Amino acid sequence: MEDALLGLGLVAVVEGLALALAPGRLEEMLDLARTLGPDRLRLAGLSAVALGVGLVWMARG
Repeated sequence: MEDALLGLGLVAVVEGLALALAPGRLEEMLDLARTLGPDRLRLAGLSAVALGVGLVWMARG
């Protein structure tokens, strides 16, 4: 449970930094995401999940 809370906290920190330091760039990225089709967004999401799982696996390994 502690690991899950740590993970959620780190996600909140990264999201907060993106909003605080580069709000304009974040808006540009969201506009780009709106132009992509669902298949490309799904692939990007699955790639992010795979990367995250790999990083956690390496850190815990």
